[in-house]
Amino acid sequence: MIIDSHQHFWQVGSFDYPWMSPSVEVLYRDYLPNQLRPILGENGVSKTVLVQASNSLEESRWLLKLADDNNFIAGVVGWVDLSSPQVEEQINELGSHPKFKGVRHLVESEPDDDWLARPTVLEGLQRLSEAGLSYDLLVHTRHLKHVPTVAERCPDLALVIDHMAKPPIASGEINNWLEQLRPVSAFKHIRCKLSGLVTEANWTSWQTDNLQPYVERALELFGPERMMFGSDHPVCLLASSYRRVLETFQKLLRDLSADERELVFATNVKDFYRLDDV
Repeated sequence: MIIDSHQHFWQVGSFDYPWMSPSVEVLYRDYLPNQLRPILGENGVSKTVLVQASNSLEESRWLLKLADDNNFIAGVVGWVDLSSPQVEEQINELGSHPKFKGVRHLVESEPDDDWLARPTVLEGLQRLSEAGLSYDLLVHTRHLKHVPTVAERCPDLALVIDHMAKPPIASGEINNWLEQLRPVSAFKHIRCKLSGLVTEANWTSWQTDNLQPYVERALELFGPERMMFGSDHPVCLLASSYRRVLETFQKLLRDLSADERELVFATNVKDFYRLDDV
């Protein structure tokens, strides 16, 4: 079984996507379940986790409706306003849906790199923890120094770093990213997504070898017990097809045992997001 831990749907004009621009033509169009379903079938992917792309309650409600209508969506990572006095009410509303599994915020769009460490945000994350939900950390290298604050304040909150914290693969720089990631990996309740790497490489010329040193370092830090595969479709289309992303990660993990690969491609996703029916 393969479970994709990270994919998106969106409708241009329906919600606010601060990262979306008409200049990026391949992304500036609707991506909906009917487009992805045959791709999943062709690649042997059984289920997915659908992740927010807008800091919007309305988008989260829409994602949950898509999950109701499409059985391949096993779980939804939506959005609540973590710094709002109404955060508990928002968590209770969305959390009443059985497929609502966690929350994410577009931290990379915040002007202040220390957004995660704000007292109001930390209080909101504690409410998430109390509700038994998880939190996806959409961070870059520059944000990693604030992740230990979250981990220490919320020791029972299931955390996962999206896209391996977006290492600068295109430039080949690795040391600063690795130095910032290492202390984060020491917290055993933090996982890491093997996703989003192809768009951090050179979009037109990347090869598997460009990704390999970053994947190897992440595996050394987190181990296959705390990593999970995600396609980041359709964002991956900037640099790769869905099939090439999946085959690349399968190739990069070929030296793991069969049981370890099963962890990365299915079991860890199932356990982290509490996908009981998968």
